[in-house]
Amino acid sequence: MSSQLTATPSSIPSQNLYQLLQHITSPSARFNNWGRSFFCTPLAVFEPENEFQCELILELARREGKSVKAAGVGHSPSDLACTNEYMLRTTKLNRLLEVNVEKRYVVAQGGITLHDLHAQLSIYGLAMINVGSISDQTLAGIITTATHGSGIEYGVISTHVMGLTLLLANGTRAFCSRNERHDLFIATICGLGATGLILSVQLEVEPAFRLKEIQESMSFDDFIHRFDKLVYSAQHVRFWWFPASNIPKNPVSGWWWHTFMGYHVTQLFIFFARYFLTLNTWISHLSCWLIKERSVGVDDGHRIFNVDCKYPQHTTEWAIPYEEAQCCLRELRTWLEQENQDPNGIRPHGPVEIRFSAADNIWLSPSYGHRTCWIGIVQYKPYGFNVPYRRYFSGYETIVARHCGRPHWAKAHHLQPDRLRELYPHFDDFRKVIEAVDPSGMFRNEYIQRHIFGLPVSERIFKLRQL
Repeated sequence: MSSQLTATPSSIPSQNLYQLLQHITSPSARFNNWGRSFFCTPLAVFEPENEFQCELILELARREGKSVKAAGVGHSPSDLACTNEYMLRTTKLNRLLEVNVEKRYVVAQGGITLHDLHAQLSIYGLAMINVGSISDQTLAGIITTATHGSGIEYGVISTHVMGLTLLLANGTRAFCSRNERHDLFIATICGLGATGLILSVQLEVEPAFRLKEIQESMSFDDFIHRFDKLVYSAQHVRFWWFPASNIPKNPVSGWWWHTFMGYHVTQLFIFFARYFLTLNTWISHLSCWLIKERSVGVDDGHRIFNVDCKYPQHTTEWAIPYEEAQCCLRELRTWLEQENQDPNGIRPHGPVEIRFSAADNIWLSPSYGHRTCWIGIVQYKPYGFNVPYRRYFSGYETIVARHCGRPHWAKAHHLQPDRLRELYPHFDDFRKVIEAVDPSGMFRNEYIQRHIFGLPVSERIFKLRQL
């Protein structure tokens, strides 16, 4: 057996290949995303501990004609990570491989979570340049979806990638960067995992820093009137808009309100609001009230960037050209006010999150070619129970699409190749790259087949309810 570990995977007999993979095959071939909105049962779930085992998994897939989907912690609120064939969990490929303090970069395996990366970077007095609202995801996961933080002069996190090492569908390794195999690099740093398995990432970092966070409340009208000034008022700016709460509330503070009321009681009310629609408006008022008080905090950068996601949820987010943002937000408010006047109208209980990013040149990045305003909505699932969300999301998507919106790739959406081709000038260039490096479609799961190649794969294939 030891001699086979140094052999090329293609030379290993199938029976021995099965034996080598047996101890990294999960006994539970079932997967769901963090929000518990999509579920799948792959033919097999592998949890490799080293790169050679990744090669073995791809060799088995080639022999048996199966696709392979890499999945990290499953935080995407869509079925991007789901598959009915082979799943490769990257959570044990989680080491920091190289640190260069002088040149301000690190090399890490793709399966490392941002939480772990923050902790290891801090040992060397380093930090990620920008971080999103959570750090539960893997490094490869945020790169392949062009995940973003907030800051009108900061690009999506993929813009900080200096180089990648990939395991391609044919079993070979490929290093790519902006100067080496440029097209493969640009396709991969927002590639949805379709170009190959990301083994390691060379990431630009900076000296560790602390941030001062100032949180204050204002009316929607004041927010829109001062929009440009507010967006450029600090390095990192984000807003939470509570559509039902345009009247200032008395501030409250302390453990009783923020922990007991803000988490436990709010979740209980969201549960009851599944049956009593008008409670949703009251929940929005309560949530706004709980964070009404002006506050100032100072902490490590990633701790300020991150927020508590609270409960499992349905969520979606689209990227709007910055020049369209104010008009789009006004239209969203008008629509929600009309819904509120209807006794049977939509009553969202969660906030609208509004963030920003700089323009970039990444082919499938929602920020490609222009400054971007990201607008995200959420419907929480109290105690894991489902809540109505489809009408709300449909109305929202209709409006943001009118304003040249592009969906966040990690979120569920309905766009097909014809529309994506209109939104992304290099969409066909992206397809050419993945057809060149993966002609057999090894890395094309159902999500890729549906949205990138336009195959008739149901959007609800991985839902517990098919209707």
